[in-house]
Amino acid sequence: MNGKLSSGTTPHEADPPQASNLALSPEAAPPDTAMDDASGINFGPLPPFVPEFPVYIFYLGERKHDDPNLVTQSHLEILKSVLGSEEAANKSMVYSYHHGFSGFAAKLKPAEAEKLKKHPEVIILLENRKLGLQTTRTWDYLGQFSTPTSSKSLLHETNMGSGAIIGVIDSGIWSESGSFDDDGYGPIPKHWKGQCVSADQFSPADCNKKLIGAKYYIDGLNADLETSINSTTEYLSPRDHNGHGTQVSSTAAGSFVSNMTLLGLSSGSIMRGGAPKAHIAMYKACWDVEGGMCSVADVWKAFDEAIHDGVDVLSVSVGGSALKTLDVEIDIAIPALHAVNKGIPVVSPAGNEGSRSSSVINVSPWILTVAATTLDRSFSTLITLENNKTYLGQSLYTGPEISFTDVICTGDHSNVDQITKGKVIMHFSMGPVRPLTPDVVQKNGGIGLIYVRNPGDSRVECPVNFPCIYLDMEVGSELYTYIQTRSSMKIKISPYKTIIGESVASKVAKSSARGPSSFSPAILKPDIAAPGLTLLTPRIPTDEDTREFVYSGTSMATPVIAGIVALLKISHPNWSPAVIKSALVTTAMKTDPYGERLTVDGGNYKVADAFDYGGGLVNLEKATDPGLVYDMDINDYIHYLCSQALYTDKKVSALTGNVNNKCPSSSSSILDLNVPSITIPYLKGTVNVTRTVTNVGRVKSVYKPVIEAPFGFNVVVSPKKLKFNKTRNKLAFTVTVSPGSHRVNTAFYFGSLTWSDKVHNVTIPISLRTRFIDNFFL
Repeated sequence: MNGKLSSGTTPHEADPPQASNLALSPEAAPPDTAMDDASGINFGPLPPFVPEFPVYIFYLGERKHDDPNLVTQSHLEILKSVLGSEEAANKSMVYSYHHGFSGFAAKLKPAEAEKLKKHPEVIILLENRKLGLQTTRTWDYLGQFSTPTSSKSLLHETNMGSGAIIGVIDSGIWSESGSFDDDGYGPIPKHWKGQCVSADQFSPADCNKKLIGAKYYIDGLNADLETSINSTTEYLSPRDHNGHGTQVSSTAAGSFVSNMTLLGLSSGSIMRGGAPKAHIAMYKACWDVEGGMCSVADVWKAFDEAIHDGVDVLSVSVGGSALKTLDVEIDIAIPALHAVNKGIPVVSPAGNEGSRSSSVINVSPWILTVAATTLDRSFSTLITLENNKTYLGQSLYTGPEISFTDVICTGDHSNVDQITKGKVIMHFSMGPVRPLTPDVVQKNGGIGLIYVRNPGDSRVECPVNFPCIYLDMEVGSELYTYIQTRSSMKIKISPYKTIIGESVASKVAKSSARGPSSFSPAILKPDIAAPGLTLLTPRIPTDEDTREFVYSGTSMATPVIAGIVALLKISHPNWSPAVIKSALVTTAMKTDPYGERLTVDGGNYKVADAFDYGGGLVNLEKATDPGLVYDMDINDYIHYLCSQALYTDKKVSALTGNVNNKCPSSSSSILDLNVPSITIPYLKGTVNVTRTVTNVGRVKSVYKPVIEAPFGFNVVVSPKKLKFNKTRNKLAFTVTVSPGSHRVNTAFYFGSLTWSDKVHNVTIPISLRTRFIDNFFL
């Protein structure tokens, strides 16, 4: 099927609402023509409006009744205890969370909320915050070829994910896209309980054997907005007005779509998702407000129903900002815990706050947190000098070749109207000063614009029909030096070409948020990295005549991992979410597929480390046979919660629905949480850390440790061998760490521990920092 819809294709022959501001958001714009290759939906300012009755979320733990109606009735009784009547309770209620866990959202005065907070059944009270929405080449780059290179590849062993259901919590879906075609699909899985709702320009007929579920949730957001979202600016249905949800869904599980084209990009290639025969269930909880906004209340309801409906994996490309509040870590962590405890892996982005330390979000150990890397693909424009010397810049310029034209250099805007006409402007963009923009150059008769910038500087939006090219500072300085030796200088600019392969370095995206976790620095985050920049995905038909577009961000890397997780669930149906995470982390690559070390995209050109990419770049074929795994269950997660002093024994019992579940003893250390990494942010002396591994490889096997100690630290492992057999498939080991030569507060240093049986190399990252004085400025 050709994936290109006609520009007039709309649902049910109706006209779409006015085009959204998607094209203005950094994530929607091509990476070389965007305002900033940080690439995430802009969180933007919160609405200044403060409602008289704000929405509050009350979390009560695990359900006490199997009947959801009884659960809802118990919520109304709690509200009634403060509001005085059943009528007032019903009027106040926004949502009852009664499937996957117990809780409710309600419109209350602040004083009423504070009173309810003291109710003995309430574990946590949250204000209804706003969250932001955070391919063709991707799968070949990761070695998952559509055409089999081996009959034993994960993609083909799992029949491309057939039978798996990927739930997506996002901005909706454009069901008419070729990515959601169901040709050749078998029956819908018997365990599926969901449905496709009928609403604004969407009906059950828009679903099929590919898209098997579609719901939407808006009450939480509307309750906190001064002007409610309506059908003139959005689809009040599962239909996607923003485009983000359609892109995420197609990346995770899009069907095969041939002859993909975008401005000549990837012409003739095939686009598909990671698990192209998996089913999709869309839960629309994010809306086209300020580029993409979701309320916590709506997201919780989406989780609640997804758990009930029977999804196998949840892809949730939303999150707040770790740089603004620590409350962000509760926003999706609680419903995600209930999903994971029921065997549903939850995959979420590390965030798009950029390369600042401790900017990573979604840091709970039960969430699979994804960083973004580039692909081995570059969109390059050739600049030719009169002596035939050439320079490569980055651009998506699609217009005709610009023949030899005068070029002039500038570092400011002061006299642009006097120097621009008939020339190409070479503009040095330095630091925070807003650079010269293409529209100013065009307005003053300029022929083209070349930006010379440091890798860490922001970019501006560039049209594809005007030469707007980026050069890094080194190349730009070389060109500038040459120009200064000539009385006049002319250059030729060619349309862009796509460069693919080993010569294009793979990097952790500048936009991808970094560790360590500000909420719990002893838990390594992110967990894993996947391609998230310049992914070719479907685009909803608004005012553009193309259905495919290039998108970037950790929210695009997230569904890459979600698709892989779906394949692993099919291949290993008994693996827990923690085992799946462990398999991904311990087999990940520190290099790109060509063997080159991953670096970071930014101003310092450094080699990437665990705070950039977690375990490394996903290696899906290795992940299906990891050898050993680090498993966790609800007891491990309770250990984590209790270490944060957020929970008492009573709250833990309510959360799990089991009176026997309590916080571990005070002597239990969070450093012993069985995560596939070791992170010690406050080392003063010798520390012993324990881990337990489970053998999922050959029954009789012997593993020996290989230690790459962080610089200046001593790392010793005991025992020196792990011997597995029929009766011993789970063994513990101890890692003893000491500061070694360090005697002052240090930065983090990185290393690794690998258990090897000469067939499997099971590697976990080690991140260590000393803290002899409780002042990090010393």
